[in-house]
Amino acid sequence: MTTAHQEPIRILILNPNSSKSMTDGMAKSISSLHLPDNIEITYYTASTSCPASINNGTDLDTSASVVLQDLSSNLQLLKDHDAVLVCCYSVHRLVPGLSELAASNGFSLSVTGIFEASVLTSLSLLTGPTKKWGIVTTGKYWEEHLTVGIKKFLGQEEEGGNNTKFAGVQTTGLDAGDFHGDIPKEVIDAKLAEATRKLLQAGDVECVVMGCAGMAGLEQIIRRTAIKEYGEERGKKVMVVDGVRAGVGLVAEMVKNRIMFTQ
Repeated sequence: MTTAHQEPIRILILNPNSSKSMTDGMAKSISSLHLPDNIEITYYTASTSCPASINNGTDLDTSASVVLQDLSSNLQLLKDHDAVLVCCYSVHRLVPGLSELAASNGFSLSVTGIFEASVLTSLSLLTGPTKKWGIVTTGKYWEEHLTVGIKKFLGQEEEGGNNTKFAGVQTTGLDAGDFHGDIPKEVIDAKLAEATRKLLQAGDVECVVMGCAGMAGLEQIIRRTAIKEYGEERGKKVMVVDGVRAGVGLVAEMVKNRIMFTQ
């Protein structure tokens, strides 16, 4: 039996900060996915005009403006790809911005972010009506930013009732760059474990999202904490969602679905 030829799906993994080490961490995480041969991955790291770590709204705006300006003058890079995954765990202006840039220049491009991908993935993994998912992330700024972002993404009123499936956002107090910087590993492990513990106490949490691209590779800390908090049998069933890995799978499906459902 012969396998039908599949058209390549070309995905640009876009790191909107200037940290090459963070891009390398994403590449290492993606390399473990054993992707189909037709999926081609390219990496983009923002210029040094962008912050090395995106820690607040000012950093978000700077990274969006710099990257959009760069890619507006380098449209061929976008045209050479079918999809872009924006790898900053936030409601990032690049997600709609790159879609609009492509459309205004007469070509289609599937774009999503690791934030959006993690929300859709977590919801799809919950096994019952009482099960919950939540996020562990970096600094205090992201608690409100992500909580409001989830409500908007799911079409909820910002001041409306709570989403009973969402266990909330817990922060480590670290910056994204700290995960690839000079902070001792034992400090990072302890802060991530404590944030995870607080999240798991919010209820029957079945999915924990790593709310920072820089956390790639730290899944085992969350898994160990889940076992300590919930016991071995239940703790081993907690799923740890890496937004970068979830995003690669989702954006590839977006490309295929765009073809499937467009005349």
